[in-house]
Amino acid sequence: MRKTTTLTVAGVLTGAALAGCGGSAPAPAPPPTPTAPAPVAPEKPPTMAPGPAGRTPVFERRPTGGNGSGAAAEKVVALTFDADMTADQGPRAASGERFDNPELVAVLRRLKVPSTVFMTGRWAEEYPAQAKAIGADPLFEVANHSYSHHAFSSPCYGLPVVGKTAMTRDVERAFTAFRKAGVRNVVPYFRFPGGCYDDTALRALASANVTAVQWDVVSGDAFATDADAVAEQVLDGVRPGSLVVMHCTRSAAPATEAAVRRIVPELRERGYRFVKVSELMDDRP
Repeated sequence: MRKTTTLTVAGVLTGAALAGCGGSAPAPAPPPTPTAPAPVAPEKPPTMAPGPAGRTPVFERRPTGGNGSGAAAEKVVALTFDADMTADQGPRAASGERFDNPELVAVLRRLKVPSTVFMTGRWAEEYPAQAKAIGADPLFEVANHSYSHHAFSSPCYGLPVVGKTAMTRDVERAFTAFRKAGVRNVVPYFRFPGGCYDDTALRALASANVTAVQWDVVSGDAFATDADAVAEQVLDGVRPGSLVVMHCTRSAAPATEAAVRRIVPELRERGYRFVKVSELMDDRP
């Protein structure tokens, strides 16, 4: 390698000297064509294996011990945000009610907080530009929160109930709405509206090939107006590996943005790192 370099330099110097004396310099050899690196296939988001009899698996938080990897005790936390909108709320949106929260999304970007947004298909239809922008931002991943935000078991906070035979279709309809809006970075995770499910729902969704994602920390931001109370509830509940449920809906969770502005720096001060659900679920060393 050193010999080749010396000869190349000597050839360049000789050509320069000939040009200075009125001679013609030999044409330099063309540089070698660089070899393009082989494309790297993106990693698939981790999922859980189906439960007994093929039931949809349910993930709530990273376990805190017992697997020997050492990753379980890492101070990581996932903030998740439900972008709720039921199938029949179109007239309310048309009259001016806001089911989005762009200010919250802007805060997450400014604070550089990786997050998972559980989006309903109806929300993606109402706010396609926002849905597309969230899905195109590597800071976020988009997961399925059903199309209609109707309950998959009853009772569930007074929500209308999806029939057993319509459950898989409702989930698939949400994924279709994401595609139509141009949403990228969609992960195969599903959150039951209201967090309500039973064995029937887990069996019914087996063919959807999703991992259901619950939580271990309830923020209490739904319909809350006291941001400090929401922040304190999250800060009191978070442990290494926690998964926090919050909302990305101005009309139903008006205090969330202000709460996040307190939660994020305080948890970072405690040594926590924010991750998406896909990283929290991936407990490899």
